[in-house]
Amino acid sequence: MTYVITSAQPDDAASIGPLHLRNWLQNYTDVAAGIEESWIREHRGSSATAEGIIQWREFIEVANQNPAPHFCRVVRCEAEIVGYLCGHWEDSESITLGPMYLLDHAQGLGLGGRMMTEFLAWAGPACIRLGVVDCNERAIRFYRRHGFEITGEPYLWRGKLPTVLMTREATSALGCR
Repeated sequence: MTYVITSAQPDDAASIGPLHLRNWLQNYTDVAAGIEESWIREHRGSSATAEGIIQWREFIEVANQNPAPHFCRVVRCEAEIVGYLCGHWEDSESITLGPMYLLDHAQGLGLGGRMMTEFLAWAGPACIRLGVVDCNERAIRFYRRHGFEITGEPYLWRGKLPTVLMTREATSALGCR
């Protein structure tokens, strides 16, 4: 299989929205913790709706027209999108990374690292923040390899999902604020 990382195109929104929901359903369902399919669909299901796909399309269009404040890459395997990494500037000094995801069969091939390298080059010396589910040890290890550290105590995203904040300190003298 050949995998190619490219800038997302507006028509990719129709694949990214459902892939985003698929990621959440496959990775974060935890009935014992009250994180059931219905809860995930309530909080992330809109990404796969017509309205959510329009929002993805608009984000991608803005990212392509003015890449300074927005970043969005996809991983393609032939016609299928198997992963994505997006981010945006929060203010003049900090960036939010996310979402980022690769389907299982595309993991372990260096694709995440290649996307992250592109993202970090785009981000330059800025402070970068992200939230990651605290039980997603693979993702936490990945982010640590790329200079992120857990900062602060875990919190419950939307009152249920245990999440930790990770930060990659700015490489300029300003640091993260």
